[in-house]
Amino acid sequence: MAMFSLLRRYPALRWLWLIQLVSMAAMEMSGPFWTLHLQQHSGLRGTALSLFSALVYAGPVITAMLCTPLWGKLGDKTGHRWMLLRALAALVLTQAWLAICTDPFWIAAIRLLQGAIAGFIAASQAYGSGITQKAQRQPLMAALQVATAAGSVLGPLAGGLLYGQLGLAAVNWLAAALCLLCIPAAWFCLPDIRPPARSLTSVHEPQQPQTAWQWRDSALPGLLAGIVLIQSAKTLPQSYFALYVSEVLHQDTRFTGLAYGLTAAGLCLAAPLWADAFARWNQAQIRQRLVLLCLASATLMLVQSLWLTPLVFLTCRLLWGVLLGALLPVFYSLISAGSPHSAQGLALALGNSAAKAGALAGTAAGALMMLLIPLHALFYAVAAAYLLTAVCLLYLPVVQISDEEQQHLHFS
Repeated sequence: MAMFSLLRRYPALRWLWLIQLVSMAAMEMSGPFWTLHLQQHSGLRGTALSLFSALVYAGPVITAMLCTPLWGKLGDKTGHRWMLLRALAALVLTQAWLAICTDPFWIAAIRLLQGAIAGFIAASQAYGSGITQKAQRQPLMAALQVATAAGSVLGPLAGGLLYGQLGLAAVNWLAAALCLLCIPAAWFCLPDIRPPARSLTSVHEPQQPQTAWQWRDSALPGLLAGIVLIQSAKTLPQSYFALYVSEVLHQDTRFTGLAYGLTAAGLCLAAPLWADAFARWNQAQIRQRLVLLCLASATLMLVQSLWLTPLVFLTCRLLWGVLLGALLPVFYSLISAGSPHSAQGLALALGNSAAKAGALAGTAAGALMMLLIPLHALFYAVAAAYLLTAVCLLYLPVVQISDEEQQHLHFS
């Protein structure tokens, strides 16, 4: 596979892949347990618990969405290796601060700060792009995505084991230590790649007109709306998942970490297979498959809500991850294929913004539903969200490219 040949060719990319794996695993260790921690150690209940859960989960997404472009612009001037080191140092400091903090106001504030000053994934992608050729960007992004997904599997598993024995403070201390170990690895093993000076040709190059990229009769608005919908449904249960496992299923934190990680494992394993499949389908088949994937996700949420056996619940979590491995990459690929070359950056940036907006909407809706719906029935709401998404995809203009362009689609 191109991904493995790329890692073999560039030693720096192997180190970058390993650093991203370790740092992302460290950050995911505490992910499933914040609401449970706030309830057990801060005495929060009802509205207060919902509010602080939303701040802890959604706050870093908001601040990252606002601040990451600023760090990226600075990295273009100073070199993205320095942004990697800065982001790792920020993760060390904020995780250590969270380890010694018990006040819910400070926990929420630190999480907001963490989102604003970290931005490791964007820096990693930019650094990798600086040492590879344009033709190698797809396997590069695939490799970094696999590292992130693998970290999302390993982190909750380790976090669940440690949280059950020593609590969340120990989890945050370990996360800080792992990020600290990544700093010397990045310092000594990643060469400093300086941004190239802008040539006179690029300075005087005439700007291409953007009139060809019309919103009317374009699939882009539908694609962005589709991303918001699927990301909202995906993140809807995040605010209450740990509470659901603890109070409804009566399982311990190790089970929570396993269930949380299995979804990421399914996504990681299935994404390359979905890529090959979607590359063979025409635009009508793509819309049909997207709708079927949403219906299948709704079915899994309904089966999961029945709590037949622990094995059935965990199987549903794994299969849901398999389905998630298809949805978002397909939308990004359609955005790329349906936009002119001169607007690729803007189009994909809009796609990423839509994904963050969907994640925020889902997290906020999940926190609100904790007040309105009994805890044991909350996953029925997730099933309803996927049914709504399936209906919307029947009417949204999510595909509008020629069959000739279809052969150039890449889903990585």
